[in-house]
Amino acid sequence: MQPCFHLAYHVTDLDEARAFYGDLLGCREGRSTDTWVDFNFFGHQLSLHLGKPFETTNTGKVGDHMVPMPHLGVVLAMPEWRTLADRLTASKLAFIIAPTIRFEGQPGEQSTMFFTDPSGNPIEIKGFADQAGVFAS
Repeated sequence: MQPCFHLAYHVTDLDEARAFYGDLLGCREGRSTDTWVDFNFFGHQLSLHLGKPFETTNTGKVGDHMVPMPHLGVVLAMPEWRTLADRLTASKLAFIIAPTIRFEGQPGEQSTMFFTDPSGNPIEIKGFADQAGVFAS
């Protein structure tokens, strides 16, 4: 079994969460009750519970941008990242950081995009052409 993380956090509306995580991001829905829903978040278990979302502050520096901390994210292979970036751009999603390339030509070159779900939970999606670059220095 490949290890995967489990993360649970609050959302304000499960129907909005289903539309966002399921329909827009393409995550498969798992178990649910009337107060929570699980998603396969790119191979990881994400449990969204009704409640007040966690507080964030724009204290993370990504290039020239200050981004919300804490935030969740995932690293995808470049073809999967590009497909998702195209879908989110076409949907007119409001990005904190629109799909872009960072560290071009350097160790750790990556594509990134940063946005929030409908409850304001911040998400960063990274793409790498070479998975060895994820931990490059």
